[in-house]
Amino acid sequence: MPYEAAKPNRSPSAEELRERIPGWGADSDPEHRRTWQQRDDIGDTGAHWRLPERQPGGERRERSIEHMMLPPVFGTAQPLHGISGRIRRFAYDRLGETKNTRWLLLVLGDRAEAWGAHLRSFVSAHPDNPVTQTGVLAERRRHPLSSRFGTGRLDVRHTWMDPLIVAGPWVAAVVLIGAVTRRARGRR
Repeated sequence: MPYEAAKPNRSPSAEELRERIPGWGADSDPEHRRTWQQRDDIGDTGAHWRLPERQPGGERRERSIEHMMLPPVFGTAQPLHGISGRIRRFAYDRLGETKNTRWLLLVLGDRAEAWGAHLRSFVSAHPDNPVTQTGVLAERRRHPLSSRFGTGRLDVRHTWMDPLIVAGPWVAAVVLIGAVTRRARGRR
């Protein structure tokens, strides 16, 4: 259990593992393979509680399936919502932290949230401005050539893709809106 003064011993001892698993520990001679000196003389840690009072409202909060419970205090400012929330909820509820699929789904959820924010900005009075928000104008004032060449920057390799990645969705949105507008005018 997390957040306790005394560390619980949840893992079986080496003797128990040797009895249960044939050949376990064959390569772990403690005299030759010691990488960490385990200390039993630490004593009192100074923790004055067993488990803090739990924050209410954690029934549907995200947590890894490997953990028994949420920490006593957790954030509630950005609850999961929409398609991105469903993607993230699936990743948290079904997949463990060691699965690459889980992390790829969490990244996909982030991308879905970003696209949702872009689409919501079109409806608002202040849509996103890709020119100023990407720092393109600041690039011109901050020594663009001398800062890129001869300094060993790794991002120089993908610099040619940046305009496509940043402007590509905007161009696609304009083309899509134009096609929908032409089709709507053609039906009239």
